[in-house]
Amino acid sequence: METYQNILVVIDPTTDEQKALKRAIDLATSINANDGNKVKVNISAFLSIFDFSYEMTTILSSDERDVMRQSVIKDKELWLENIITDLAPKIEINCQVVWHNRPFEAIVERVLKDNYDLVIKGTHQHDKFKSVIFTPTDWHILRKCPCPVLLVKEHKWPKNGNIIAALNVGSDETEHHSLNIKITEEAIKLAELIQANVHLVNSFPGTPVNIAIEIPEFNASEYNDTMLKHHEQAMISHANQFDISIVNTHVEEGLPETVIEQIATKIDAELVILGTVGRTGISAALIGNTAEHVIDQLNCDVLALKPDGYISPLADE
Repeated sequence: METYQNILVVIDPTTDEQKALKRAIDLATSINANDGNKVKVNISAFLSIFDFSYEMTTILSSDERDVMRQSVIKDKELWLENIITDLAPKIEINCQVVWHNRPFEAIVERVLKDNYDLVIKGTHQHDKFKSVIFTPTDWHILRKCPCPVLLVKEHKWPKNGNIIAALNVGSDETEHHSLNIKITEEAIKLAELIQANVHLVNSFPGTPVNIAIEIPEFNASEYNDTMLKHHEQAMISHANQFDISIVNTHVEEGLPETVIEQIATKIDAELVILGTVGRTGISAALIGNTAEHVIDQLNCDVLALKPDGYISPLADE
């Protein structure tokens, strides 16, 4: 498998339990074991740290503050090296500790500089109200990182488990069509790698409430049946392209984040793969992408892919 040969793992500075690093090690081990060419997968453990008090110390000179910062960085490097030694004593993992006041920028800048194929990061439940005002690092990375982002939770990846490819097969837009193909191909490759089953999931909106109220003669039941058949036919057509059994396809009415969570729970999925268009600005902060809504609701890993041709807004800075 040639997709992931250069992996950046975001280290959590608050714990010794590095689930993202564990997932990266497992993934790299599986890739190497299944790759006939034995291409070496490079893993970099990346930690961005910052302490505002070191910047505000007026008693010290700039050189003295720099020495203090370097001392903190060195301590974290030793801490990280010990964790790596305990987790994977036989695997060479590159340690990178930087001083940066905006972790997501440090991560994306590193991806842009060193052309990483995948970013892996552990994630936590976000407070819904705070997420509107202070966007979590996870959300920034999802929007601005040019390579795939794997957000890891506690769910294990057992053999013969289930992977969900979250699609939008009802759309005629070229971007959605190409993203559906990209997501499905990624699901198939990972399923072969970790010996899992691929499930395709698609949601469709029900009858708009305002139409049902404003137009009494509007037949909501007929509308829903028509929408369901349209999406089911589109799903069958898509599944047939990849020789995926119809039994492993799911088309449900509802919001994408709700439907994906329900199916993931039902089949105990270990991973959900979906696309994110990387929307930024006020609309993104207030509305959010489907990927961002899904993250908080799922109890499994999420792999977010960008459409082809996506350019990170940080690439021009």
